[in-house]
Amino acid sequence: MIQLIDGKKEMDKIQKILDRSQLDSREVLDTVDRILGDVREKGDEALLAYTREFDGNQLEAIRVSRDEIRQARQNIDEDLKKALKNAIKNITKFHKKQIKKSFTFKEGSQIILGQLVSPVERVGIYVPGGTASYPSTVLMNVIPAKLAGVKEITMVTPADREGKVKDSVLVAADLLGVDRIFKIGGAQAVGALAYGTQSVPKVDKIVGPGNIYVAMAKRKVSGIVGIDMIAGPSEVVILADEKANPRFIAADLIAQAEHDTRAASIVITDCEILARNVQKEITLQLKTLDRSEIAQKALTDYGAIIISSCKKETFRIANELAPEHLEILTKNPFDDYKKIKNAGAIFLGEFTPEPVGDYYAGPNHTLPTSRTARFSSALCVDDFYKKTSLLYYSREALEAASSDIIRLANDESLTGHANAIRVRMEGNDA
Repeated sequence: MIQLIDGKKEMDKIQKILDRSQLDSREVLDTVDRILGDVREKGDEALLAYTREFDGNQLEAIRVSRDEIRQARQNIDEDLKKALKNAIKNITKFHKKQIKKSFTFKEGSQIILGQLVSPVERVGIYVPGGTASYPSTVLMNVIPAKLAGVKEITMVTPADREGKVKDSVLVAADLLGVDRIFKIGGAQAVGALAYGTQSVPKVDKIVGPGNIYVAMAKRKVSGIVGIDMIAGPSEVVILADEKANPRFIAADLIAQAEHDTRAASIVITDCEILARNVQKEITLQLKTLDRSEIAQKALTDYGAIIISSCKKETFRIANELAPEHLEILTKNPFDDYKKIKNAGAIFLGEFTPEPVGDYYAGPNHTLPTSRTARFSSALCVDDFYKKTSLLYYSREALEAASSDIIRLANDESLTGHANAIRVRMEGNDA
């Protein structure tokens, strides 16, 4: 049963939920170090061995063939394919607004400054498998990369025990023009993308969510390659008042909880009657769902209905939690969202549940988790750009600025810096 929590007295329980990502587990770190080391040293041999060990299949080749993609296109339900195309249209339309261009400008006639915006050349995209497989993750990661102008996209995703990747995942990747797909997952897939193997080309940046092993592997290779973020288990926080519909709230909590046994589903309300009704609805709705066992465990371990003393406290707690997804089911959501400072994505009103954002509306569903929305943002086209500064000073411009630059350099005891300016001002062109 989801627990009721006093928002003032039981913050320790809330902290337990926030700390659930366990990213510093010694056992996980040791395992990830071993896997990454093996992949770096043995390449494909290690990939095949770990695929047998963790995914339970006997792959002879790790790359998805064109025949497999053609078969997936034949197998997929046409209505599902149409839904994927509609989602692609919406996501593309939204992300086009984020495209940036290089710029230059002149300061008088002697100085030119600017910024060159260019795409990352090679990107690796991780698409989770395991308990669920997500074509929506393909869309949310590939579309902004393509719009940024990334030339080469490599996708990795675990296959099932028969060595197959879900048809809709392959079709989504094919519709978007992914260059190559490999049937590998876990820390070993991250290592392959970071270091390169005989089959898997090395990339410049790795994006996409995964389990704790994937998250820790991305952290470990960060610096060798770029990464988007260290994503923890998914989470939703719902702000609700006495007018909110308990059936809708229960459904949204369960929708989040079915992702993973460590997903967090939280309601904050100042109405205890609503809280009790939500508890009842959860019990009723869990009986009808395929992944009810996963959802039940997540709700029991990391679910909470926080009873706040007033609306002001509701917003204070929400901002402290800084959730990945924030739903506002109140009388005036268009006023109330302005009080939110920390959230990955905000969903307004009772007819904008989180799945609208997960699949279809357009904004990216790859969002900061575990309170990182205090300083991080949703994945966007910007994540696939590099920005290079451009500078030009004429002799006259440098002469005008030289005394200031020399003073600043001397203040930092970097006399070589000062000298690089001074020698140019001595009239010595040799």
